[in-house]
Amino acid sequence: MSDTPLSLTHVFERAERLFGAKEIITATAAGRERTTYAAWAERTRRLAGVFDALGLPGDARVATFAWNSARHLELYFAAPCSGRVLHALNIRLFPEQITYAVNHADDAAIFVDRSLLGLFWPLVETFERVGHIVVMDDGGAAEIPDDPRVHDYETLLAAAEPGTFGRFEEHRAAAACYTSGTTGNPKGVVYTHRSIVLHALTTMTADNMAVSERDTILPVVPMFHVNAWGLPHAAPMAGANLVMPGPDLSGPAVAALMEEERVTLAAGVPTIWNATLPELAGRDLAALRMIVCGGSAVPKALSEAYREQVGLPITQAWGMTETSPIGTVATVKSTLGEQGDPQLADVRASAGLPAPLVDLRIAEPATGEELAWDGEARGELQVTGPWIASSYYDDERSGDSFTVDGWLRTGDVATVDPEGYVRLVDRTKDLIKSGGEWISSVELENEIMAHPQVAEAAVVGVPDERWGERPLACVVLAAGATLDADAVRAFLDGRVPKWWLPERVEFIDEVPKTSVGKFSKKDLRARFAGGV
Repeated sequence: MSDTPLSLTHVFERAERLFGAKEIITATAAGRERTTYAAWAERTRRLAGVFDALGLPGDARVATFAWNSARHLELYFAAPCSGRVLHALNIRLFPEQITYAVNHADDAAIFVDRSLLGLFWPLVETFERVGHIVVMDDGGAAEIPDDPRVHDYETLLAAAEPGTFGRFEEHRAAAACYTSGTTGNPKGVVYTHRSIVLHALTTMTADNMAVSERDTILPVVPMFHVNAWGLPHAAPMAGANLVMPGPDLSGPAVAALMEEERVTLAAGVPTIWNATLPELAGRDLAALRMIVCGGSAVPKALSEAYREQVGLPITQAWGMTETSPIGTVATVKSTLGEQGDPQLADVRASAGLPAPLVDLRIAEPATGEELAWDGEARGELQVTGPWIASSYYDDERSGDSFTVDGWLRTGDVATVDPEGYVRLVDRTKDLIKSGGEWISSVELENEIMAHPQVAEAAVVGVPDERWGERPLACVVLAAGATLDADAVRAFLDGRVPKWWLPERVEFIDEVPKTSVGKFSKKDLRARFAGGV
């Protein structure tokens, strides 16, 4: 067999040659911009010429500070196909974390959406080695700074000649993202051409996302969040239409795109699908075949609400920045029944089965002892595979996150049943130890959110003199709902062990979120427990 390297340049050329007529649609403040893969490919080649004209080295780190758009997709391919590394900056990190990521990655240039200049520009003087800032005019109103480092994207592109694309060694770095941890500096994860191509291929398998040429894909998940879960790579590889939502990720905007662009596959975090569900009533969603949800555990009540209202349950997937991110997908085995069977709600609410080529195990964190797949044993979820990180980029903390034999220690506590379905019990840091026994904050949250008058719920452990820790429930009520703490406990009685029932229930307006939409329990602990 020929030893052909797995290269993103092949993915790009395939889209260019075979699917030139397929569309990329970008939602902007002024309306929707439409282009084709053929026009996108021509601009992407010239963008590589822009890198050359700016004097960026052949292995330079090229950063983006941008929403999902066709321009951002041009950068996604122009950088790695010309040998450089695309670094998608997470715009929702704290300012000091953005500065750290830019400097730690050694970014040479940053391409920024005009609508984000107000957030971005105050940080510019903290960047140590950034020589060029290129503004992409996405309809934002921010004034463009008069600074010799600043360039206009379209002006540069119009003046550029096509650059050179190569078929690089497959282990060459292609892209980088930084983790969104709530404490300490973010950690860099570097993806190779090989890892990205293999990850994209697995999303095209029938029991993953089944991405195909017939699809119109809406990645609501931002491109700065683990490469939008690989969809900006998988769609061009398959020849699927892409719908880029731009900065407006509100429920009405997402619902309108789903209906009007005849979206077949949409992907986003639970907060997105919570906000979108009420906006889908009465819409024509006949084209829709799959709604993917990840980033945090999907409440069974939310998935079932989609099954009942839209006729399509949510498909949960699990992953991390370190896993590119698809590690598991909750497809239903044919031996268990049909995907839409109401009796299989618990299966769909699991994290799912390991993706092809991904190996996983659960282990006792202290001893490393591997535990049984019996649906009962609880241990740390550990994974390995061709798109799973084996270390962090230039970071001494790698030793804490990887086992001696090279498996990623995810920090998630999970069970695996005999069928292979993973169920996330909690993060190791969020488990509540009460009277020497563990309480799963995630399981307790899911049961609270099953109440029809509850919109969101987050559970944290708070100090208790007698039991060490006790659960505190922070509850966001649905619009117009009236509920008190006794009613919450009464609802939980019989659904969870009695000793899990929270003595304290705090009603709040909104659960604070991290940069990727997960519940920020650190903030809740600081607010209600007097510490972190």
